[in-house]
Amino acid sequence: MPFTRDIAATYRGPGKVVQRLLQAGPREDRALAILMGACGVLFIARWPALARQAHLEGVELNMLLGGTLMATIFLAPLLFYGIALVAHWVARALRGQGESYNARLSLFWSLLASSPLILLNGLVAGFIGPGIELTIVGLLWFAVFMWFWLASMVAVYRKADA
Repeated sequence: MPFTRDIAATYRGPGKVVQRLLQAGPREDRALAILMGACGVLFIARWPALARQAHLEGVELNMLLGGTLMATIFLAPLLFYGIALVAHWVARALRGQGESYNARLSLFWSLLASSPLILLNGLVAGFIGPGIELTIVGLLWFAVFMWFWLASMVAVYRKADA
């Protein structure tokens, strides 16, 4: 199933989609590709806000894009791997059964699946700027991301119990 269909299906049942992705077995190449896709979306989502900042402050856009590229494509994946490891430890402390791959796939897929809201947040940041609208869209993205992530973690760690 294409990722676009999986993203749409995640809004109906995040745990089912992640369980289906896990049925392919622990494929670290797939998890890394999902993470890099999510980080690419994070980078693209920052473009409108960076263009706005460059215009308002009179700074070079390429400098801002270069710094954001470094942060989102090279450093963020390392951070997300660390967060996934901590999530795995928490799940194991709560008596969940499963591999650390389950936590990585849950986190990485939740980031990619929430990408439409990440892009919307970027557009609001670029076209409207700071304000209540940006806060609302940011909170909406965060709530949806946490819903996807927690539902996925419960599904993959509880599934291993059965």
